Amino acid sequence: MINSLLYSIQNIITLNPAEIDTVTSLFKEKTYKKGDFFLEEGRTCKQVGFITKGLMRYYINHDGEEKTYAFSQENDYVCNYESFLPQKPSSKIIQALEDCDVLVISHDDLQLFYANIREGERFGRIAIGTVFIQLLKDISSFYTETPELRYERFIKSHADLQQRISQYHIASFVGVKPQSLSRIRKRISSHF
Repeated sequence: MINSLLYSIQNIITLNPAEIDTVTSLFKEKTYKKGDFFLEEGRTCKQVGFITKGLMRYYINHDGEEKTYAFSQENDYVCNYESFLPQKPSSKIIQALEDCDVLVISHDDLQLFYANIREGERFGRIAIGTVFIQLLKDISSFYTETPELRYERFIKSHADLQQRISQYHIASFVGVKPQSLSRIRKRISSHF
């Protein structure tokens, strides 16, 4: 499990053997069953996770309706940084869509990571920057793209997830009801 995390980190910064030991000691293995919550609404996000197996979704509960806004899968980080960084309660929810194996690091241990890994803060800045850019793209797509275009973009960027995510959650991500997603899928398939 730890090797995929080390590989991910070393794609951005170099780790010496002592730093590899530090990373290995700071991240803890945790298992989430399908339906378990990585983060519940109203709770403070206390950890960042690295998914080694499984799939999670991010959503908000808006007037009783679940609105999915992101997914994380193998070799992705999972966290609600809006809650994690200031250590404030979350309005967002993160839930396992499959059984998941996750390497987690607490807020306090992440501060140790930054202090004890030579380029730890650089890694953190780059990782957060990547999350921020993706978030901006996702937000702007809600305002500038049609649901059909959002679905096509979802298929292109998450082709491997189509069989792993229910049509209900995909429809929520695209911003339509499941019936509308069926019509969108039919229109797209008729073009090919």
